[in-house]
Amino acid sequence: MTTLLTPDVGTRAVARINPVAKLAAAAILGVTLVISLDWVSAVIALGCELVLLPFAGVGARRLLVRTTPVLVAAMLAGLTILLYGRASGDVHLQWLFVTISDGSISLAIATTLRVLAIALPAVILFITVDPTALADGLSQVLHLPSRFVIGALGGMRLVGLFVEDWRSLELARRARGIADRGRLRRFAGQAFALLVLSIRRGSMLATAMEARGFGAAGQRTWARESRLGWQDALLVTIALVIAAIAVTVSVLVGSWAPVLA
Repeated sequence: MTTLLTPDVGTRAVARINPVAKLAAAAILGVTLVISLDWVSAVIALGCELVLLPFAGVGARRLLVRTTPVLVAAMLAGLTILLYGRASGDVHLQWLFVTISDGSISLAIATTLRVLAIALPAVILFITVDPTALADGLSQVLHLPSRFVIGALGGMRLVGLFVEDWRSLELARRARGIADRGRLRRFAGQAFALLVLSIRRGSMLATAMEARGFGAAGQRTWARESRLGWQDALLVTIALVIAAIAVTVSVLVGSWAPVLA
């Protein structure tokens, strides 16, 4: 059985799922947890996600690296609500704008759990998403405008070149002796040079894509066909079941607190 200690072996099963199904599953869980302020539904959803996490086959090291920003963001969100959230019940600490009460504590816990429950499955599901497969799914399954999708895909493919361009610009400026002093001025100059280089490269890419017929009218063909299979249906069903269980348990225990109520 694949476990968290197995490095990236089980990610093949996750990678075979259509990115559109991953978007749908993440949206189902996100919407379900956003519409309520209680902590019970977040606990149930997060617990179910942690139970299913070993079956994702994501290595422990990779999981830790990818989820560290989520953990930090969840803690900071909870801390902000704890210190500056709406006060209710007994007040435990009050100093200037800081008020810690029973209500702010409960809301901080609920906020932290909701952030984790929403972000954790999204991070796990999109670790193995291929930008080309995502573009294929958006155009063929969701029928979004192919011109916009392919243009966005081309732009995403160039993002990785920004780091190389930045390093090349830095080395070139150092070789000319104009990057040894004034970090702020150097940063501003390099940023402007990178912007100019990006605009030129984007214009060349747009011209090349137009020359190859990417912007032509009519129905286009696709190199890879994007389809939804049983694995995609299973993932969406699991998300629906988790959402239903979280909402049902929260309603039964009397903790359900919809935002619009």
